[in-house]
Amino acid sequence: MDKPAPQNDSEPGGGSRRGAVAGLIVVVVLLVVGLWLARELGSASRIQDCVMSGRSNCQPIDAPSR
Repeated sequence: MDKPAPQNDSEPGGGSRRGAVAGLIVVVVLLVVGLWLARELGSASRIQDCVMSGRSNCQPIDAPSR
């Protein structure tokens, strides 16, 4: 006789919740990396625009306090 295989799920829907949390973590990491990359590219763009306009003091220099 054909009997269905027994289900060993101790918590129904637990696998989908784990997958949703993993997906959420991946989305958050991608968002943080995207924001960081946009900020870095914006900074590089501002410096490049400054240099292309002929200025020589585009990057601020941090002087140590005495």
